[in-house]
Amino acid sequence: MIEITKLNGQKVTINSELIESMEETPDTTITLTNGDKFIARESIEELTSKALSYKREFYGFHMIYDSERFG
Repeated sequence: MIEITKLNGQKVTINSELIESMEETPDTTITLTNGDKFIARESIEELTSKALSYKREFYGFHMIYDSERFG
């Protein structure tokens, strides 16, 4: 689960496992696997970092490949 900030400043927690795609136009549009969409203030880079941090904490560091090392 990661927290995002909607354009109106409202904080929302979404399941990062359900993120299908993200697009910056310049705001970040997040599309979930069920078709729901959220527009966030955070950049794709910030959201990716949040999702990786969550996965590392939840699953354990050894199970998540570091994109900088294994790109």
